[in-house]
Amino acid sequence: MAAVVVSGVLACGGGGRDEPAAPRAGRTLTIYSILPLQGQGRAASIDIDNGQKLALQDARGRAGRFRIRYRSLDAATAATGRWEPGRVSANARRAVSDRSTIAYLGDASSGAAAISIPILNEAGILLISPTNTYVGLTRAEGADRGEPGQYYPTGQRTFGRVVPADHVQAAAQVSYQRDKGCTRVFVLHDKGVYGKGLADTVARIGRQRGLELVETAAIDTQIAVFRSLADRIAAADANCVFFGGNVESHAVKLFRDVAAVNPAVRLFGPDSLAVPAFTEELGRELERRTYVTSPTLAPNLYPPAGREFFARYRRRHGRDPATYAIYGYEAMKLALAAIEQAGARGDDRAAVVRAFFRVKRRESVLGAYAIDGHGDTTLQDYGGYRVSGGELAFDQVIHAAG
Repeated sequence: MAAVVVSGVLACGGGGRDEPAAPRAGRTLTIYSILPLQGQGRAASIDIDNGQKLALQDARGRAGRFRIRYRSLDAATAATGRWEPGRVSANARRAVSDRSTIAYLGDASSGAAAISIPILNEAGILLISPTNTYVGLTRAEGADRGEPGQYYPTGQRTFGRVVPADHVQAAAQVSYQRDKGCTRVFVLHDKGVYGKGLADTVARIGRQRGLELVETAAIDTQIAVFRSLADRIAAADANCVFFGGNVESHAVKLFRDVAAVNPAVRLFGPDSLAVPAFTEELGRELERRTYVTSPTLAPNLYPPAGREFFARYRRRHGRDPATYAIYGYEAMKLALAAIEQAGARGDDRAAVVRAFFRVKRRESVLGAYAIDGHGDTTLQDYGGYRVSGGELAFDQVIHAAG
C-alpha cells in the first residue's frame, strides 16, 4: 500500500489510530479529504485544504454533539507529481477501514472520483466533492454507457457535489464562445473521464445552439508535440478551439503550438485550467487569446458570507485563494450540516447520507442552493475569465442553463 500523507489533524481525537467498532454519540468522528498535494496540482489543492480547515475551525471542531477530526490525504505520488489510481484506491480503503469515518471530501479529479465512489459506496460513506464536475458521476445524459449506476454498487446514492456539473459548464462554455464571436469550433480532449466527457457535452450543446463543430479530436498526451494537430485546425478554418482536459495533459504546450500555427484563433479552456500551473506559464501573447470558464465568480458577486470568506482567507494567508478554495469551505460546511441535521444519529452513515440529500434550500458562502436527487447542486452561474499577468482576471458572469 502506498504511504499516506496526513497534512492536518483538527479538533480532538485518538491521534493516528483508527476508532474501534462504530462511532457512538459523543465520540469523535473523522472526515477525510483527498487531494493531490504534490506536483502541478499542489498549489490549488493546498487552498482547497485550507478552505476545508477554515470551515471546521469555524464550527469549533464539532458537528452537533460530535467532535470532528480531519485527515487530509495525498492522492499524488512523488514519482509522477499527479494523482495515481493506486493511491486513490488505497486512501478510500483507508477511510473505509476507519470505523470513525463519517464523510469523505474529494476527489480533485473526476477520474479519481470514479475510483473512490464505488469503494466508499459499499461502506455507505458520504462523499462530497468540491471540484468534480464530470456529468457521468451523477447523470446518464451525456454520460458513457453504464453511468452513473456503475459507481453505486449498493444501488443507493452516496455522492454529491457543491460545484455545478459539466452539463452546466458546457452550456456556459458555449455561451462564452458565442459571446466572443466563435462560429467554427474545433473541440479537443485528453481522453480522460473529465476531459472527454466535457468535450462531448460542449460539442452536443454547441450544435444545438448554432455553433459549427468542425471536428472533435483526442490529443496524444504522451508526445507533448502538437504541431500536426495545429495544422489540422488551420486546415479546418476554425476560428476557436476548445480543450477539455487537465493542465497535466500538456495544456500549455498544446495552446502554444495551436496558437503558433493559427495566429487569429481564440483558445477556450474549462475550470481545470483555472489554476496557477496553467495561467502562470502562458505568456503575454497567448494570454490575450485565452478564455477560461470557472464556477467561481468575482468575490464581490458573492453574498456577504462569501465575501467575508475571501477577506478572512486573505487575512489568514496573505494572498487571495485559488479558484476552488471557497468550494472546499462549503463542502466541509455541508458535511458538518448533514451530521448535525442527523441529530442523535449523526454517527450513522446512512442517516448522514439521507440528511445530505434532503438539502432543499441552503444559505451558504456560494449563495442559496439545493441538492437534487442526483446529488448535484442547483447552482448554475459560471464565471468567464481572461488571463492577465499570469493570473485569472474576471471577465463576466455566464448565466448557464444546464
